[in-house]
Amino acid sequence: MIEEDNIFLEAYLQDRRNIVEEALQRYLAPRDDIPAQIYKAVRYSVFAGGKRLRPVLCLAAVEAVGGNLAPAMPIACALELIHTYSLIHDDLPAMDNDDFRRGKLTNHKVFGEAIAILAGDALLTEAFALLSRAEKVRLPAERRLAVIQEIARAAGISGMVGGQTLDVLSEKSMSTEDILYEIHRRKTGSLIVAAVKSGAIISNARKDKIQALSQYGINVGLAFQIADDILNVEGDRELMGKETGSDAVHGKLTYPSLMGVGAAKEKLTKCVDTAMESLSNFDERARPLRIIALYIKERKS
Repeated sequence: MIEEDNIFLEAYLQDRRNIVEEALQRYLAPRDDIPAQIYKAVRYSVFAGGKRLRPVLCLAAVEAVGGNLAPAMPIACALELIHTYSLIHDDLPAMDNDDFRRGKLTNHKVFGEAIAILAGDALLTEAFALLSRAEKVRLPAERRLAVIQEIARAAGISGMVGGQTLDVLSEKSMSTEDILYEIHRRKTGSLIVAAVKSGAIISNARKDKIQALSQYGINVGLAFQIADDILNVEGDRELMGKETGSDAVHGKLTYPSLMGVGAAKEKLTKCVDTAMESLSNFDERARPLRIIALYIKERKS
């Protein structure tokens, strides 16, 4: 990316992250009906310093189609709650068995496996409570239901859960690029696609715009996971906040393990280029989406 794009993206991401953080603090405010330990466990992972990529993409999609950010805030935050739940569960000993996440001990290392599982369950459930709650900004019921359906599909058995299942079953086994694509499309890509599509749906965007954003999300989601796989091989542990080389230790199916780092980088570039092409009929308001795609190719953490 050119220096001007870097400066714009840094300011944009910081501003959007601040908005999301403030909203998450409101939505996860203390409540008398929540046991203290589960409340601590939930907040420990939600506020561990993530990139907030999915909520930022949701808000960027709203802007790209000329929508209003206010109705999209519960959606953006719900996406982050679902993403955080998936990380807590992915880190468990029965799954990826990771000790660190974002430079901190993983949830189960601090609170124990039982509370970590419950914290993930709580976040997934609270996400849908958030999506369905009444807000000051009134929206047509069909739009709200369409968003809930989109996110439920992305998080469920045909999306993230299905992708994680394929990932577990593929460990230490002979697999193909088609299987690897399905893992990434479901496990990582589905929620990213849901983020941009939900932003467009809630903004009442035209069908062609929603379809274009869906194609953008598919390619950005795959690019993000390929970049993650490459960083697991050659990334800086301090910058990433977690151990590198763990994919190889656990026999994970990744693009670097399947085709080599060089070919994986070529695949990453192709995905980003295709994502950019899908935005060809969008105006300057889609600039954040374009620069985020370029950032994914060059990210170091």
